[in-house]
Amino acid sequence: MVVVMGRPLFADEHDQFRMVARRFVANEIVPNFEKWETEGIIDRDLFAKAGELGLLGMAVPEDLGGGGVDDFRYNVIVNEEIHLAGCNGVGLGVALHNDIVLPYFLTYCTDEQRRRWLPGIASGELITAIAMTEPGIGSDLASMSTTAIRHGEEYVVNGSKTFITNGINADLVVTAVKTDPRQRHRGMSLIVLERGMQGFERGRNLEKLGMHSQDTAELFFDDVAVPMENLLGTEGEGFGQLVQNLPQERLSLAVSAVAAARHAFALTVEYCGHRTAFGQTIGSFGHGQVVVDRAPVANGRSRAATPRRLRVHAGVPDLPGLRRCADHFYLRRHDRDHEGDHRARPRTLTTSRPPDSGDERASPCCLLPGHGGQS
Repeated sequence: MVVVMGRPLFADEHDQFRMVARRFVANEIVPNFEKWETEGIIDRDLFAKAGELGLLGMAVPEDLGGGGVDDFRYNVIVNEEIHLAGCNGVGLGVALHNDIVLPYFLTYCTDEQRRRWLPGIASGELITAIAMTEPGIGSDLASMSTTAIRHGEEYVVNGSKTFITNGINADLVVTAVKTDPRQRHRGMSLIVLERGMQGFERGRNLEKLGMHSQDTAELFFDDVAVPMENLLGTEGEGFGQLVQNLPQERLSLAVSAVAAARHAFALTVEYCGHRTAFGQTIGSFGHGQVVVDRAPVANGRSRAATPRRLRVHAGVPDLPGLRRCADHFYLRRHDRDHEGDHRARPRTLTTSRPPDSGDERASPCCLLPGHGGQS
């Protein structure tokens, strides 16, 4: 396991919290991970167990059952520990609950809504999801066709969503809808649909290339009557609400990607130190040494930019050295290969993903176990 302690970004209380998270991952997640990967979904009670230890809803006020600490570094710790253990599917579901959906409830709920939902979110009794994507519209949310039309004291919701993380397990689904279908962005609102509402159905638990333990579902709404009290914020302000929360969502994904890449790197180094070929360990070959030495996860460059943004997000004073390291990472990331090394790099490393993504950082590690590239 990758050990992460004593980093300048964190204080002693964060390191203590990390030990709690690490024990939870070792005791509750790792032993069950392969089963969940096979079944395509994690057990619901994992969220309740995490809630008991204070690993959910850290920013929820104490009087509503949460930790009462608005410090995103605690979220970072939970994400890192799960991904450093290689349990990426579980990590995505927990991060969605903590980092992506919870801010909508904290920011836009009325006092009545906070009392109704936040205690269950913090305890893990209520699992959350957010439903934006629809079949065929890609990222053009303004073209969504799911509607919520007011009838008396209710909204009647019709439509469908797809690729919804936590879609099978979720009890509360923050759903982007058109309350005014005549408008584009200004016609969007956010409404919370709850498990058990008549006409709210789950479709397939979708098969994916990876992260099988994370349930990704289709959702269908057929004349679902939703009380007006389930509107989040102001009608017609949904698009602005979604945009407001995107920075933390992206930051959470970056933290998880780097932690997952570090786990892959650690596995690679361990494997290359044991497997032999032609009378020596494969890690001692020249190409293997180059990849290992220059991997961003090995020399810290992969983490340089992320803590810089975490400090800004959490309101923590910056460190000049960390800033210089972050600037170096961004300015030189395309030049990190040795001169002439491109001839040795297989074409399969070419990727459509951004060059600073976790997958790109981990992909060179995938070449080393066979020491022959990818076919």
